[in-house]
Amino acid sequence: MKQGRLRPLGALALVAVCWSFGASIAAAEPKLVSGKLAGVVRDTTGTPQLGASVEVIPETTGKLSNLSFLTDTQGIFRGDRVSPGLYSVRVTLAGFLPTLEKHVRITANLTTVVRIELESMFSSIEQLRRHPATAPIESDDWKWVLRSASVTRPVLQWVDQDSVAAANQTLEGQAGQPRIKVEFTDGARRPGSVSNLASSPTTAFAYDQKLGGASRLILAGQMSYEGEAGAGGIATIWLPSGSLGAGPHTALVMRESRLGPLGLTFRGVRADQGGSIGVGDRAVLRYGAEYVLVGLGTSASSIRPRFELDTRVSELWSASLVFASQPGVPGVLEPPEGESGSLTAALNELDAFPALLWRGGHPTLEGGIHEELAAERKVGARGKFQAAAFHDDERHVAVFGRGSDLPAADYFQDYFSNGFAYDGGSSSSWGGRLALREKLEHDVEVTAAYAFAGALTPGDATNGVLRDALRTASRHSFGASISSKIPHLGTRVNAGYKWVSGVSVSRVDSYGESLFQLDPYLHLSVRQSLPKFGPGRWEAIADCNNLMAQGYVPVSSRDGRIVLVPAFRTFRGGLSLQF
Repeated sequence: MKQGRLRPLGALALVAVCWSFGASIAAAEPKLVSGKLAGVVRDTTGTPQLGASVEVIPETTGKLSNLSFLTDTQGIFRGDRVSPGLYSVRVTLAGFLPTLEKHVRITANLTTVVRIELESMFSSIEQLRRHPATAPIESDDWKWVLRSASVTRPVLQWVDQDSVAAANQTLEGQAGQPRIKVEFTDGARRPGSVSNLASSPTTAFAYDQKLGGASRLILAGQMSYEGEAGAGGIATIWLPSGSLGAGPHTALVMRESRLGPLGLTFRGVRADQGGSIGVGDRAVLRYGAEYVLVGLGTSASSIRPRFELDTRVSELWSASLVFASQPGVPGVLEPPEGESGSLTAALNELDAFPALLWRGGHPTLEGGIHEELAAERKVGARGKFQAAAFHDDERHVAVFGRGSDLPAADYFQDYFSNGFAYDGGSSSSWGGRLALREKLEHDVEVTAAYAFAGALTPGDATNGVLRDALRTASRHSFGASISSKIPHLGTRVNAGYKWVSGVSVSRVDSYGESLFQLDPYLHLSVRQSLPKFGPGRWEAIADCNNLMAQGYVPVSSRDGRIVLVPAFRTFRGGLSLQF
């Protein structure tokens, strides 16, 4: 009986001990302390900007969510409870180029201060940079604004109440509105392979819709018709963070095309997944992988991983370690410089398939490995200098050319021309790169890059197959380009030239070409705004590559007399409508 009475007392004592032990552990655990973020937004003259949209995007995947602010009459914004970590600060305002400040570190119990300077886009919207007038502005004073980066630029209208709250209501009213881009073009984006868009009249569209929270869904499609061989594709991109390059993304692309009236049908699927993770306080790891499956009678597939580790060494210096699959592009979803952001990036996804080749009667995909170690230094306020060393190990090098009556088992011939794609075999080489990119005044940007790397070059004539006559040789290359916006005419021009030493039938530093957009030989791109004669903003497009038809190499082999072409001379033009 006495033992039975002691059991409840013992249970109560055990509960009290466990409770006190748990309380001591909870007291010993450190509490998550948040940091603070403060900043000021001004234009190039030092004038504070009211109503600028500030979005703070975490660079790590996890439970952190985006934060949004609007600047006050002094151009100031504040965030009092921000979780520690690395963030990207994106600022947009009507009439100004978007600004993205990456790798902003928030530290617990400290206030991080950022100063952001916005640059004007066109003088015709200079009035948007001034303080709001006291008189009300009518609804027909809304302006169409050119989007030239991978962010949404809001169109801000001043109302009677000179307050941040009124501006906030205006922005929220437009946050859910979709954006649409339609292109009517003729020509090829990247000719040479059936897995890319063909040179034919094409209609393409892109649709950007904001979903719940900060996430966005982008849908792009394309249809073309040439003779009796039609082609089409569709791409879907989901951005949970709502921003390209500053959060995870998921992309799915499907494409189908006929090779001729009685030919085979090409079908391809690409699935791409990527994101970023913060490593300590100074590093960000960007990762991703894509799966490619194509079918042409028989099927071919490949998995292409990639990662990039960026580290901030000091205020001026940063370093990066890159591992990418060839043909590598620095960022699959990053739009070309000067293009219209996420919509153009979605259209480019339709053309992101690797080149389809034919070897031994079976399809294969161009592929390889690119490894790179690079150091980058800020030059002045708007310039960057890069020095890099890299290694390319390619298993199937795509070689393009022109010829007739070639063996069908190895040459993937175009039905409508004498062009072909050929598997040039393997190539391995080391190389280096020096590059400088700087933005000057009046919306002028210059880029210069030197590279020393390996490329395939034909040797002596052989009685064997063509790939037996190709060998890897070191080549020097130097490229320079200039891009400019002409405010009064509404014209954007990008012109450049890349010189290559010696004969080569494949690209020299293809990763650097994508990174700095320096195509071989002379290239020119023009975007001309047209007078408004309907809804939206109309623009004429003209893209010219290898204008002087340089680099063509005649070769003789057992297969016959052919001409190898490292870069085709092409023209692509048409109209673009965006609203």
